[in-house]
Amino acid sequence: MTEERPEQSVTPEGTESHDPDFPEKFLEFMRTGWRDTTLPVGPRPEVPNFAKRRAALSAAFPGETLVIPTGGEKTRANDTDYPFRPGSDYAYLTGDYDPDGVLVLRPTGSGHDATLYMRPRTGRDSDEFFRSRYGELWVGRRYALAEKSAELGVETADLTGLPAVLADLAPRRTRVLRGFDASVDGAVRSYDEPDRAQDTPPRDRELARAISEMKLVKDEWELAQLQDAIDATVRGFEDVARVLPADRPVSERLLEGVFALRARHDGNAVGYSTIVGASEHATILHWVHNTGRTRPGDLLLMDMGVENRHLYTADVTRVLPVNGTFSPLQRQVYDIVYASQQAGIDVIKPGVKFRDVHLTCMRVLTEGLADLGLLPVSVDEAMDEKSTIYRRWSLHGFGHMLGLDVHDCANARKEMYKDGALGEGYVLTVEPGLYFQPEDEMVPEELRGIGIRIEDDVVVTPSGAVNMSVGLPRTADEVETWLAEQRAAGPRLPG
Repeated sequence: MTEERPEQSVTPEGTESHDPDFPEKFLEFMRTGWRDTTLPVGPRPEVPNFAKRRAALSAAFPGETLVIPTGGEKTRANDTDYPFRPGSDYAYLTGDYDPDGVLVLRPTGSGHDATLYMRPRTGRDSDEFFRSRYGELWVGRRYALAEKSAELGVETADLTGLPAVLADLAPRRTRVLRGFDASVDGAVRSYDEPDRAQDTPPRDRELARAISEMKLVKDEWELAQLQDAIDATVRGFEDVARVLPADRPVSERLLEGVFALRARHDGNAVGYSTIVGASEHATILHWVHNTGRTRPGDLLLMDMGVENRHLYTADVTRVLPVNGTFSPLQRQVYDIVYASQQAGIDVIKPGVKFRDVHLTCMRVLTEGLADLGLLPVSVDEAMDEKSTIYRRWSLHGFGHMLGLDVHDCANARKEMYKDGALGEGYVLTVEPGLYFQPEDEMVPEELRGIGIRIEDDVVVTPSGAVNMSVGLPRTADEVETWLAEQRAAGPRLPG
């Protein structure tokens, strides 16, 4: 005769190795006595925008199943995760910002049916409620399937049913947005093999490309989100200027943190790693260590952007004279960069080649380098595509597309982007710069360590470019006046 053992409870998904083993009486007690709650959800105003985007994607791939995952949380260290940020293409098509979701578009006779597979909330009588890291005592109230459907205007289904759906798909009639969810990538076999130089199969790259090219033109709602992010960024620059001492050093990380406070309060977070480059650090394009300190008399380059609550990001760069006034040489270099940026903005309009904006900005920079006595050849020779020696000091292009990603539309074809023409509704940065490295023996010593970039976010309209970040000054005189005004106003907290 065997000894009778008590029934063992099932450990819910999402528990950790350090979680305690609870006695059964406690588990039974925790499963009872809870009042359920409902969320007063209704359709978000932008739901029609998402539906139009899905319809456009459906029209591009008739008769094929499309699978677009958002991805999940990523481990930062051991059992801690990075803050989750949705996949941009998934968010663009659904408006859903929760992890683990997968959008499946299945073909019908007239287009596609859309289903959003998601992790639903579980009842209060479930151990997951209080034991799992997905539980509501840990992360707060989650959406029920019906609630999510009501908010986003799309059919929803339990994520647990997705593997069976994926297993039943025909590879030759299925495309997957790969690289976001390993389980989805593994579940849907590719019909064609990847190119040797590419990890993603060609058919799936065509899906990513189509979404990127759809994102080139921003609708009115997207423009409003971008303006919201840019306006918050302007406030963040003001916050930093108000705490920047004119007469003593301060750490780059303090300034980074001040901007991050504004980004977190007025938006979702920063849109990319903040660059705060004091003195010679301004010559390092992606200086994100921010371990230096300002020096009175030197320049401070700050490349910063707020990502708003709908994930659209600004991307703005300003250079400030720490003591409040540009030196004559600093002003000369600054004026060259400003003239380059203004020339680029002036030429932007529908139909203008992206490359022509680049060449316009670069020619002004090159002429400025000649005025500084740095070019060993003529301006035309320096600009020749077989030479481009001016790039020693300009380093990068004039700008890039902007939207849900700071470098938006990255999968678009060259003929639609870098080698193509600008269209109405495009939003892009204009950000020429000059950088004289501290160890560059091709420039006079007094120029070494000077780095200047001026970056604004512009939208292409029928009449030309409109500067969306006009709330921040650009000319040297305006920058000096603005900095003095901010310092006089004094520090402030967001609110």
